[in-house]
Amino acid sequence: MTPYVATWVAVLAASAVCFATKLAGHRVPQHWLAEPRVARVASLVTVALLGALVAVQAFTTGREVGVDARAVALGVAAVALALRAPFVVVVVLAAVVAATLRALT
Repeated sequence: MTPYVATWVAVLAASAVCFATKLAGHRVPQHWLAEPRVARVASLVTVALLGALVAVQAFTTGREVGVDARAVALGVAAVALALRAPFVVVVVLAAVVAATLRALT
């Protein structure tokens, strides 16, 4: 099997798994989802997944882990959010910090 074919097989298999997972979610009985514990766990899973994605994007480059302008910008954004800055201000502030640090290095 060539790498090109293997890539398409992997993409199609992943698509099928995603579709099956989504379909299974629609088939879950409504009363199961109405339980407070299920709703709480579902909301925490979403936050954990988002946190993991942010961490991977902020602290890795290829296969290396490190701290660069992205990590500092993430810290600035976290402080701005803690100070209850509007979301647009948080994004612009983090972008300016990252761009400034990259320009200095």
